[in-house]
Amino acid sequence: MNRKTLVLPAVAGLLAPVLAACGSTTSGGGSGDGIVVGTTDRFEAAEDAPAPFDPAYAYDAGAWNVLRQTVQTLMHVPRGGGAPKPEAAEECLFTDKGNESYRCTLRSGLKFANGDELTAEDVKFSIERVLNIDDDNGPITLLSNIDTVETKGDDQVVFHLKTPDATFPYKLSTPAAGIVDSATYDAKKLRDGFEVDGSGPYTVKPEVRDNRLVRAVFTKNPEYKGDLELRNDKVELRTFADSDEMGRALEAGDIDMMSRTMSPEQIQKLSESPAKGVELVEMPGLEIRYLAFNTADPSVEDKAVRQAMASAVNRNELTSSVYGSTAEPLYSLVPSSIPGHVNSFFNKYGDANVAGARSILRAAGIKTPVKLTLHYTTDHYGSGTAKEFEALGSQLNSTKLFDVTVKGTEWSKFRPAQKRGQYAVYGLGWFPDFPDADNYVAPFLDKDNFLNTPYVSNEIRNKLIPASRRVADRGAAGKTFAKIQDIVAEDVPVLPLWQGKQYVGARDDITGVEWSVNSSADLQLWELGRGVSG
Repeated sequence: MNRKTLVLPAVAGLLAPVLAACGSTTSGGGSGDGIVVGTTDRFEAAEDAPAPFDPAYAYDAGAWNVLRQTVQTLMHVPRGGGAPKPEAAEECLFTDKGNESYRCTLRSGLKFANGDELTAEDVKFSIERVLNIDDDNGPITLLSNIDTVETKGDDQVVFHLKTPDATFPYKLSTPAAGIVDSATYDAKKLRDGFEVDGSGPYTVKPEVRDNRLVRAVFTKNPEYKGDLELRNDKVELRTFADSDEMGRALEAGDIDMMSRTMSPEQIQKLSESPAKGVELVEMPGLEIRYLAFNTADPSVEDKAVRQAMASAVNRNELTSSVYGSTAEPLYSLVPSSIPGHVNSFFNKYGDANVAGARSILRAAGIKTPVKLTLHYTTDHYGSGTAKEFEALGSQLNSTKLFDVTVKGTEWSKFRPAQKRGQYAVYGLGWFPDFPDADNYVAPFLDKDNFLNTPYVSNEIRNKLIPASRRVADRGAAGKTFAKIQDIVAEDVPVLPLWQGKQYVGARDDITGVEWSVNSSADLQLWELGRGVSG
């Protein structure tokens, strides 16, 4: 790797597993038994969400967990974190001092799972397809800094960037830059349904009922050539209605591991008195939860309302009462374990400062109580979300400064409505695309942002984000990120609430569990094997 590529030693050190599962390190690939992993993620093909697994559309942790197994990227973040390494590429590097030109040389002999040859033209096609489709739900913000894509022969591709971006190698490691086959994907239209064709470590066979995925069977791709080592031949991802049903399946031995999303009660039970043959594995996590605002909505258009909410919320009570030790209060968009973090919201508002909230509203001439509806999704982040929003509503109502109603909606309807601006206040979670402060800022505040927010800070968008990306040493970008976080605390387009840990429950004969989910909450199913119960 070129020296200009990011190196994050502080973050890499955080990614060591806390508790390894028992069992031998014997690969499960030779046993012939598929490993079954449970999830409460729901995948639905609907009018507003027709293409759940198209890289030009998919931009949520659940869908990316499918794509990371099947669609290859030029780069990938290694199992312990740190700087990205070549995956479909043999070598990638910046070719200029300004971090504006990035060249990748492909591995020889790459093929898609269907046997079609994979060349630099396929990479160009895939990246330009995301940019050309420009879907409102999609991950275009990760690639929008690309000016042109150039190929040199069959094995070299050069990305010319509009502005310097030291984080670009990370962006090429995400499914947004997944390589797809032009023979099965349209250059200008999404591919509806659940089929995925790629060159990744697995092929996938989806089982669908009533336009919803109920299971996805991943089978080792014999054509795969990349940097990943597969420890199994087959893994099944099975969906469950809720965490309780998933937990019962694990205890009964119907599944081998459960991941997203375990309830706080399950985590506590497995920690204190696990069922026979079942273990709990804790691993570092970088997930955050937050409230976001449609700043053009009359109810929250005045930033004094948003500031008062930031002052009144009691994060300590919220995390302890709903999530216990599995979450901790967060006072910035950037979590505490990421270089560049500062407690901007605490510094400005404190915590549970009702008197401060009252003063803010009085000074702005806002009539109280302020009527608001807090919207949340019922089926995307786990069973704790409903309790969390009930607690938030109660907190705000108890101040007498707000008159809050709480409303839950399933994800397939929630996300499109949020993007259309139908909610004034809504709750979301964020699992980072890559572990850098940039990825907790740009997706919310840059052009083509994930929230489709009307809020614009010209200083953040036109000055501070570009300045931070010119710095190859990410620790040295901390002052710039501190300024961004202070502006966010002043304007409150989003209100950070908490950051969480990650837990996985697994049968004790499954090996590699400690590596099966990285800090960004990405499933790495190739790490799992079947060993001997310990």
